[in-house]
Amino acid sequence: MTNDEPAPPRFPKSLMRRSLASVALLLAAPLGAQSSPLTPHQQLARSVYEELVEINTVDSVGNVTTAARAMAKRFRDAGFPASDVQVLVPPNHPDKGNLVVRYHGRAPNGSKPILLLAHLDVVAANRADWPRDPFTLHEENGYFLGRGTSDDKAMAAIFVANMLDWKKEGWVPERDVVLALTADEEGGPANGAEWLATEHKPLIDAAYAINEGGGGTLTPDGKPLFHSIQATEKVYTDYTFTVTNPGGHSSVPRPDNAIYQLAEALGRVQHYTFPVALNPITRGFFEQTAKVETRPEMAAAMRALAANPADATAAATLSKDDRYASMLRTSCVATRLAGGHANNALPQRATANVNCRIAPTSTSLETLAALQRAVGDTGVKIEIVGAPRVGATPSAIDPGLLGAVTSLTKQTWGDIPVIPTMSTGATDGRPLRAAGIPTYGVSGLFSVPGEGNAHGRDEKLRVKSFYDGLSFLDQLVRRVAGSPKA
Repeated sequence: MTNDEPAPPRFPKSLMRRSLASVALLLAAPLGAQSSPLTPHQQLARSVYEELVEINTVDSVGNVTTAARAMAKRFRDAGFPASDVQVLVPPNHPDKGNLVVRYHGRAPNGSKPILLLAHLDVVAANRADWPRDPFTLHEENGYFLGRGTSDDKAMAAIFVANMLDWKKEGWVPERDVVLALTADEEGGPANGAEWLATEHKPLIDAAYAINEGGGGTLTPDGKPLFHSIQATEKVYTDYTFTVTNPGGHSSVPRPDNAIYQLAEALGRVQHYTFPVALNPITRGFFEQTAKVETRPEMAAAMRALAANPADATAAATLSKDDRYASMLRTSCVATRLAGGHANNALPQRATANVNCRIAPTSTSLETLAALQRAVGDTGVKIEIVGAPRVGATPSAIDPGLLGAVTSLTKQTWGDIPVIPTMSTGATDGRPLRAAGIPTYGVSGLFSVPGEGNAHGRDEKLRVKSFYDGLSFLDQLVRRVAGSPKA
């Protein structure tokens, strides 16, 4: 460009992103992406989604209170009374704010509300590891990409957009609907759902909660396979492995090395397999999933294990699939490692974190005893991080909710089954179930197993799944709260 040529026009980054996103939508037709113009409701949901993703709410260094206040402003600007929009911040944790919003219905006969639950915090995302900024909502090739796009800001954005749309429309349900957007789900619910259930239960007490943890499964070619309702989950517990040693000069190695001793202990954990521990939800899951599982050997193993949980051959077959293996039993894996204090000194201390996802029929203490037996070395000290936990009793699925999910699933995705399931990860459902609030993972968000890469690099969610989930959850809550839209 010469000096006398006019400069090209400059556009705001947000406008440029949206223009590129529109092109991406058109190019993404093979993935079934949203190709028609967005409705006002969808535009609102996307705007909320973008705002949430672009607020850094990393559980360790971000600020969830900022996101909670941003959403509170949207509700107040929409005309919600200030008394119904509360940002609740735990003492001594100014960055761990939670948002609770009440949408009033007729509430006949003192009926309890429906609680909509989603968490705002996310796991860390190292910018250097990502090909794009993880705290910018990107839309490429039929996917939304960014930290929190699938876990769990999609559901948070959907709930916010739906409630704002109800307010604009003037919809009045039969019972109240309460929204809780929480902090600390990723770092532990002490300042989020657990804190709300302990310190502010009257604000969130409900007939039941609709939460993350469920969703739809697609075949690799994008065909809906089944829709799940999460009714129980594994128990999250971390364990610290520690080995200490007098150490010494590295020029004079000795047999008892702290790092080697710890490495051998971790190797034993790696090769230890916990026993199969089915519960009514997982047993039913395998029994029903066998009907749609496309791999004949897996389907046969599911039927066999549902009939006889002691069938070792069936368990071994299912364990070839990482997802199914985790549903069968407690699982433990090393996630962090540290050792030594100088390059020229023998290590005096070596530590590791082992993260366990414990079957809800077991406890943190029982798992500790199993790890100690597996390691078989009293020189390796194994300690529970935090307080010991026990599993919460699986929630019996509310018949009205199950009926509504089943009906809407068939209406939206065809004749596919709705299957109760257990999350292999932890959600805010555990502390709520422990507090007497039945909690179900229901989202209407469909994906190919593993493609969302939650907690990993390039976390993503299908564009079409986001908008399908928006419509599904809107209709679902209208049905279960009463007075559905005609």
